[in-house]
Amino acid sequence: MWSLCRTFIRPALSTGGLPSLRRSVVAPPVSRSYGTRFNVPPSAEFVSRVSGIPTMNKLPHQESAEGLDAAFIGVPIDTGTSNRPGARFGPRQIRVESAMLRSFNSGTRAAPYDSLMVADIGDVNVNLYDLKDTCTRIREFYRRVLSAGCIPLTMGGDHTIAYPILQAVAEKHGPVGLVHVDAHADTSDVVLGERIGHGTPFRRCVEEGLLDCSRVVQIGLRGSGYSADSYAWSRAQGFRVVQVEECWFKSLAPLMEEVRGQMGGGPVYLSFDIDALDPGFAPGTGTPEIAGLTPIQGVEIIRGCRGLNLVGCDLVEVSPPYDTTGNTALTGANLLFEMLCVLPNVKYL
Repeated sequence: MWSLCRTFIRPALSTGGLPSLRRSVVAPPVSRSYGTRFNVPPSAEFVSRVSGIPTMNKLPHQESAEGLDAAFIGVPIDTGTSNRPGARFGPRQIRVESAMLRSFNSGTRAAPYDSLMVADIGDVNVNLYDLKDTCTRIREFYRRVLSAGCIPLTMGGDHTIAYPILQAVAEKHGPVGLVHVDAHADTSDVVLGERIGHGTPFRRCVEEGLLDCSRVVQIGLRGSGYSADSYAWSRAQGFRVVQVEECWFKSLAPLMEEVRGQMGGGPVYLSFDIDALDPGFAPGTGTPEIAGLTPIQGVEIIRGCRGLNLVGCDLVEVSPPYDTTGNTALTGANLLFEMLCVLPNVKYL
Protein backbone atom coordinates (compact mmCIF):
# COMPACT_ATOMS: atom_id res chain seq x y z
CA MET A 1 0.00 0.00 0.00
CA TRP A 2 2.81 2.41 0.95
CA SER A 3 4.52 1.75 -2.37
CA LEU A 4 1.29 2.69 -4.14
CA CYS A 5 1.14 5.95 -2.22
CA ARG A 6 4.74 6.77 -3.08
CA THR A 7 4.12 5.99 -6.71
CA PHE A 8 0.96 8.03 -7.23
CA ILE A 9 0.14 10.37 -4.35
CA ARG A 10 3.44 12.09 -3.56
CA PRO A 11 4.29 12.97 -7.19
CA ALA A 12 0.78 14.30 -7.68
CA LEU A 13 1.06 16.58 -4.67
CA SER A 14 4.49 17.81 -5.66
CA THR A 15 3.24 18.78 -9.12
CA GLY A 16 0.05 20.40 -7.93
CA GLY A 17 -2.20 17.45 -8.80
CA LEU A 18 -5.08 15.99 -6.80
CA PRO A 19 -6.67 19.38 -6.03
CA SER A 20 -9.31 17.75 -3.87
CA LEU A 21 -6.60 16.73 -1.38
CA ARG A 22 -5.03 20.18 -1.14
CA ARG A 23 -6.10 22.77 1.44
CA SER A 24 -6.07 26.48 0.92
CA VAL A 25 -4.24 28.24 3.71
CA VAL A 26 -5.84 31.55 4.64
CA ALA A 27 -4.34 33.69 7.38
CA PRO A 28 -6.92 33.98 10.17
CA PRO A 29 -7.79 37.30 11.77
CA VAL A 30 -5.87 38.00 14.97
CA SER A 31 -8.87 39.61 16.63
CA ARG A 32 -12.57 38.94 16.78
CA SER A 33 -13.18 42.75 16.61
CA TYR A 34 -11.39 43.57 13.39
CA GLY A 35 -12.04 47.20 12.54
CA THR A 36 -13.16 48.29 16.03
CA ARG A 37 -12.01 51.69 17.25
CA PHE A 38 -10.76 50.11 20.50
CA ASN A 39 -7.58 48.18 21.20
CA VAL A 40 -8.51 44.50 21.48
CA PRO A 41 -5.99 41.87 22.63
CA PRO A 42 -5.23 39.24 19.98
CA SER A 43 -7.08 36.01 20.51
CA ALA A 44 -5.04 32.92 21.39
CA GLU A 45 -7.28 31.13 18.89
CA PHE A 46 -5.19 32.81 16.19
CA VAL A 47 -1.99 34.12 17.83
CA SER A 48 -0.03 31.85 20.14
CA ARG A 49 0.34 33.07 23.70
CA VAL A 50 4.10 32.58 23.66
CA SER A 51 4.55 34.86 20.62
CA GLY A 52 5.18 38.57 20.62
CA ILE A 53 6.40 41.18 23.06
CA PRO A 54 4.83 40.65 26.51
CA THR A 55 2.77 43.75 27.14
CA MET A 56 -0.11 43.58 29.61
CA ASN A 57 -2.74 41.29 28.07
CA LYS A 58 -0.76 41.59 24.79
CA LEU A 59 -2.27 45.03 24.29
CA PRO A 60 -0.55 47.61 22.08
CA HIS A 61 2.20 49.61 23.73
CA GLN A 62 2.24 53.37 23.39
CA GLU A 63 4.47 56.04 24.88
CA SER A 64 1.85 58.22 26.55
CA ALA A 65 -1.70 58.12 27.90
CA GLU A 66 -3.04 60.46 25.23
CA GLY A 67 -6.25 59.15 23.71
CA LEU A 68 -6.66 56.41 26.32
CA ASP A 69 -9.48 55.81 28.78
CA ALA A 70 -7.32 53.50 30.91
CA ALA A 71 -3.68 52.45 30.86
CA PHE A 72 -1.61 49.70 32.42
CA ILE A 73 1.57 51.09 33.98
CA GLY A 74 4.50 49.38 35.66
CA VAL A 75 6.36 50.86 38.63
CA PRO A 76 9.28 48.47 39.16
CA ILE A 77 10.68 49.32 42.60
CA ASP A 78 11.39 47.42 45.79
CA THR A 79 13.68 49.91 47.52
CA GLY A 80 10.90 50.63 50.02
CA THR A 81 10.59 47.02 51.20
CA SER A 82 11.29 45.97 54.78
CA ASN A 83 11.76 42.23 54.29
CA ARG A 84 12.13 40.21 51.08
CA PRO A 85 12.98 42.16 47.90
CA GLY A 86 12.06 41.29 44.33
CA ALA A 87 8.93 43.38 43.70
CA ARG A 88 10.91 45.38 41.12
CA PHE A 89 10.41 42.36 38.87
CA GLY A 90 6.65 42.27 39.50
CA PRO A 91 5.46 44.33 36.51
CA ARG A 92 7.52 42.29 34.07
CA GLN A 93 6.29 38.93 35.36
CA ILE A 94 2.67 40.08 35.59
CA ARG A 95 2.85 41.06 31.93
CA VAL A 96 4.26 37.67 30.99
CA GLU A 97 1.54 35.78 32.87
CA SER A 98 -1.19 38.06 31.49
CA ALA A 99 -0.92 36.20 28.17
CA MET A 100 -3.47 33.82 29.71
CA LEU A 101 -6.11 36.55 29.85
CA ARG A 102 -8.89 36.85 27.29
CA SER A 103 -11.07 39.79 26.24
CA PHE A 104 -14.30 39.12 28.14
CA ASN A 105 -15.07 38.44 31.78
CA SER A 106 -17.07 35.21 31.66
CA GLY A 107 -18.23 35.57 35.26
CA THR A 108 -19.69 39.07 34.99
CA ARG A 109 -20.06 39.43 31.19
CA ALA A 110 -17.98 42.60 31.30
CA ALA A 111 -16.60 43.67 27.92
CA PRO A 112 -13.85 46.16 28.78
CA TYR A 113 -12.21 46.10 25.36
CA ASP A 114 -15.52 46.86 23.69
CA SER A 115 -15.96 49.82 26.04
CA LEU A 116 -12.66 51.59 26.71
CA MET A 117 -9.52 52.48 24.82
CA VAL A 118 -6.78 50.71 26.76
CA ALA A 119 -3.04 50.24 26.20
CA ASP A 120 0.13 49.42 28.07
CA ILE A 121 2.21 52.58 28.41
CA GLY A 122 5.25 50.93 29.90
CA ASP A 123 7.08 51.66 33.14
CA VAL A 124 7.98 54.70 35.17
CA ASN A 125 11.73 55.23 34.86
CA VAL A 126 12.46 54.80 38.55
CA ASN A 127 15.70 55.61 40.39
CA LEU A 128 16.75 52.39 42.09
CA TYR A 129 19.31 54.27 44.19
CA ASP A 130 17.06 57.01 45.60
CA LEU A 131 13.54 56.29 46.88
CA LYS A 132 12.61 59.95 47.35
CA ASP A 133 13.62 60.77 43.79
CA THR A 134 11.63 57.75 42.61
CA CYS A 135 8.55 59.13 44.37
CA THR A 136 9.02 62.42 42.56
CA ARG A 137 9.32 60.61 39.24
CA ILE A 138 6.18 58.57 39.93
CA ARG A 139 4.18 61.65 40.90
CA GLU A 140 5.20 63.53 37.76
CA PHE A 141 4.45 60.53 35.52
CA TYR A 142 0.97 60.12 37.00
CA ARG A 143 0.24 63.82 36.69
CA ARG A 144 0.70 63.45 32.94
CA VAL A 145 -1.45 60.32 32.82
CA LEU A 146 -4.28 61.92 34.76
CA SER A 147 -4.11 65.18 32.82
CA ALA A 148 -4.85 63.10 29.71
CA GLY A 149 -8.12 61.95 31.27
CA CYS A 150 -6.80 58.41 31.64
CA ILE A 151 -7.42 56.03 34.57
CA PRO A 152 -4.17 54.36 35.70
CA LEU A 153 -4.04 50.62 36.43
CA THR A 154 -0.71 50.10 38.13
CA MET A 155 1.51 47.05 38.48
CA GLY A 156 3.93 47.30 41.40
CA GLY A 157 6.47 47.41 42.72
CA ASP A 158 6.25 47.75 46.47
CA HIS A 159 3.45 49.63 48.24
CA THR A 160 5.49 52.81 48.63
CA ILE A 161 4.21 53.73 45.17
CA ALA A 162 0.68 54.34 46.43
CA TYR A 163 1.84 57.55 48.15
CA PRO A 164 3.13 59.49 45.10
CA ILE A 165 0.33 58.08 42.93
CA LEU A 166 -2.28 59.36 45.39
CA GLN A 167 -0.53 62.72 45.48
CA ALA A 168 -1.19 63.02 41.75
CA VAL A 169 -4.71 61.57 42.01
CA ALA A 170 -5.76 63.95 44.79
CA GLU A 171 -4.26 66.89 42.93
CA LYS A 172 -6.76 66.18 40.14
CA HIS A 173 -9.78 64.84 42.05
CA GLY A 174 -9.40 66.20 45.58
CA PRO A 175 -9.39 63.89 48.62
CA VAL A 176 -10.44 60.42 47.52
CA GLY A 177 -12.03 57.40 49.11
CA LEU A 178 -9.80 54.35 49.43
CA VAL A 179 -10.51 50.64 49.23
CA HIS A 180 -7.31 49.17 50.65
CA VAL A 181 -6.89 45.38 50.53
CA ASP A 182 -3.84 44.23 52.44
CA ALA A 183 -2.40 42.11 55.25
CA HIS A 184 -0.93 45.31 56.72
CA ALA A 185 -2.34 48.76 57.44
CA ASP A 186 0.72 50.55 56.02
CA THR A 187 0.18 53.44 58.43
CA SER A 188 3.50 53.41 60.30
CA ASP A 189 5.06 56.78 60.97
CA VAL A 190 8.83 56.27 61.00
CA VAL A 191 10.64 52.99 60.26
CA LEU A 192 14.40 52.79 60.84
CA GLY A 193 14.49 56.57 60.76
CA GLU A 194 12.70 56.87 57.42
CA ARG A 195 9.26 58.33 56.76
CA ILE A 196 8.87 56.93 53.25
CA GLY A 197 8.63 53.19 52.66
CA HIS A 198 6.13 50.47 51.94
CA GLY A 199 4.86 50.49 55.53
CA THR A 200 4.07 54.23 55.66
CA PRO A 201 2.19 55.39 52.52
CA PHE A 202 -1.25 55.86 54.00
CA ARG A 203 0.05 57.76 57.05
CA ARG A 204 1.69 60.21 54.65
CA CYS A 205 -1.51 60.41 52.60
CA VAL A 206 -3.59 61.30 55.67
CA GLU A 207 -1.07 63.93 56.76
CA GLU A 208 -1.26 65.60 53.35
CA GLY A 209 -5.05 65.48 53.12
CA LEU A 210 -5.08 63.15 50.14
CA LEU A 211 -7.77 60.85 51.58
CA ASP A 212 -11.37 61.39 52.60
CA CYS A 213 -10.93 59.46 55.83
CA SER A 214 -14.66 58.83 56.25
CA ARG A 215 -14.48 56.89 52.98
CA VAL A 216 -11.53 54.60 53.70
CA VAL A 217 -11.85 50.86 54.28
CA GLN A 218 -8.98 48.47 54.97
CA ILE A 219 -9.77 44.79 54.35
CA GLY A 220 -7.81 41.67 55.31
CA LEU A 221 -5.52 43.11 57.99
CA ARG A 222 -3.81 40.49 60.11
CA GLY A 223 -0.62 39.17 61.64
CA SER A 224 1.36 39.83 64.79
CA GLY A 225 1.83 43.45 65.80
CA TYR A 226 3.98 45.90 67.70
CA SER A 227 1.08 46.56 70.07
CA ALA A 228 -2.12 44.81 71.12
CA ASP A 229 -4.17 46.94 68.72
CA SER A 230 -2.14 47.52 65.59
CA TYR A 231 -5.00 49.35 63.91
CA ALA A 232 -5.90 51.94 66.55
CA TRP A 233 -4.42 54.77 64.48
CA SER A 234 -6.49 53.79 61.43
CA ARG A 235 -9.70 53.74 63.46
CA ALA A 236 -8.83 57.09 65.04
CA GLN A 237 -8.73 58.66 61.57
CA GLY A 238 -12.20 57.34 60.80
CA PHE A 239 -11.12 54.38 58.65
CA ARG A 240 -13.26 51.27 58.63
CA VAL A 241 -10.97 48.37 59.55
CA VAL A 242 -12.02 44.86 58.53
CA GLN A 243 -9.59 42.40 60.08
CA VAL A 244 -9.16 39.06 58.38
CA GLU A 245 -10.97 37.22 61.18
CA GLU A 246 -14.15 38.98 60.03
CA CYS A 247 -13.62 37.51 56.55
CA TRP A 248 -12.96 33.87 57.35
CA PHE A 249 -15.35 31.23 56.01
CA LYS A 250 -17.70 33.64 54.26
CA SER A 251 -18.51 35.47 51.08
CA LEU A 252 -17.44 39.12 51.08
CA ALA A 253 -20.27 40.22 48.79
CA PRO A 254 -22.34 41.51 51.76
CA LEU A 255 -19.32 43.46 53.03
CA MET A 256 -18.84 45.09 49.64
CA GLU A 257 -22.47 46.17 49.57
CA GLU A 258 -21.74 48.10 52.77
CA VAL A 259 -18.51 49.46 51.30
CA ARG A 260 -20.35 50.81 48.25
CA GLY A 261 -22.66 52.67 50.59
CA GLN A 262 -19.69 54.07 52.49
CA MET A 263 -17.92 55.24 49.33
CA GLY A 264 -20.94 56.95 47.80
CA GLY A 265 -20.51 58.75 44.50
CA GLY A 266 -17.18 60.42 45.18
CA PRO A 267 -13.85 59.48 43.60
CA VAL A 268 -12.35 56.22 44.90
CA TYR A 269 -8.91 54.66 44.59
CA LEU A 270 -8.45 50.87 44.87
CA SER A 271 -5.13 49.60 46.24
CA PHE A 272 -4.61 45.83 46.41
CA ASP A 273 -1.51 44.34 48.02
CA ILE A 274 -1.09 40.73 46.86
CA ASP A 275 -0.12 39.76 50.41
CA ALA A 276 -3.77 40.26 51.36
CA LEU A 277 -4.15 36.76 49.94
CA ASP A 278 -2.99 33.80 51.97
CA PRO A 279 0.60 32.82 51.03
CA GLY A 280 -0.67 29.37 50.18
CA PHE A 281 -2.24 31.06 47.14
CA ALA A 282 0.26 33.88 46.60
CA PRO A 283 3.68 33.02 48.07
CA GLY A 284 5.56 35.40 45.79
CA THR A 285 5.55 38.47 48.01
CA GLY A 286 7.85 40.24 50.42
CA THR A 287 6.00 40.23 53.76
CA PRO A 288 3.70 37.18 53.81
CA GLU A 289 1.22 36.59 56.63
CA ILE A 290 -0.65 33.33 57.16
CA ALA A 291 -4.44 32.88 57.37
CA GLY A 292 -5.24 35.39 54.65
CA LEU A 293 -7.95 35.96 52.10
CA THR A 294 -8.64 33.53 49.28
CA PRO A 295 -8.42 34.49 45.60
CA ILE A 296 -12.21 34.08 45.47
CA GLN A 297 -12.59 36.71 48.19
CA GLY A 298 -10.14 38.96 46.37
CA VAL A 299 -12.26 38.74 43.24
CA GLU A 300 -15.42 39.40 45.29
CA ILE A 301 -13.87 42.58 46.68
CA ILE A 302 -12.93 43.89 43.25
CA ARG A 303 -16.23 42.94 41.64
CA GLY A 304 -17.92 44.60 44.59
CA CYS A 305 -16.37 47.89 43.46
CA ARG A 306 -18.54 47.92 40.35
CA GLY A 307 -20.53 51.13 40.31
CA LEU A 308 -17.96 53.13 42.25
CA ASN A 309 -16.33 56.19 40.73
CA LEU A 310 -12.93 54.53 40.45
CA VAL A 311 -10.20 56.96 39.44
CA GLY A 312 -7.24 54.59 39.76
CA CYS A 313 -6.19 51.12 40.89
CA ASP A 314 -3.01 49.31 41.77
CA LEU A 315 -1.83 45.75 42.38
CA VAL A 316 1.42 45.72 44.34
CA GLU A 317 4.05 43.60 46.09
CA VAL A 318 4.32 40.70 43.62
CA SER A 319 7.85 39.34 44.09
CA PRO A 320 8.48 36.71 41.39
CA PRO A 321 11.71 35.27 42.87
CA TYR A 322 9.66 33.80 45.74
CA ASP A 323 7.25 31.94 43.46
CA THR A 324 8.95 30.06 40.67
CA THR A 325 5.58 28.70 39.47
CA GLY A 326 4.51 32.17 38.32
CA ASN A 327 1.13 31.71 39.98
CA THR A 328 1.39 34.80 42.18
CA ALA A 329 1.98 36.98 39.13
CA LEU A 330 -0.78 35.12 37.27
CA THR A 331 -3.15 35.89 40.14
CA GLY A 332 -2.05 39.51 40.05
CA ALA A 333 -2.69 39.73 36.31
CA ASN A 334 -6.19 38.34 36.77
CA LEU A 335 -6.96 40.76 39.60
CA LEU A 336 -5.82 43.66 37.43
CA PHE A 337 -8.14 42.45 34.67
CA GLU A 338 -10.98 42.35 37.22
CA MET A 339 -10.13 45.96 38.13
CA LEU A 340 -10.33 46.97 34.48
CA CYS A 341 -13.74 45.30 34.28
CA VAL A 342 -15.24 47.45 37.06
CA LEU A 343 -14.05 50.82 35.80
CA PRO A 344 -16.72 53.40 34.96
CA ASN A 345 -18.30 53.06 31.50
CA VAL A 346 -17.45 49.39 31.01
CA LYS A 347 -20.32 47.62 29.25
CA TYR A 348 -21.81 44.33 30.42
CA LEU A 349 -23.25 42.11 27.73
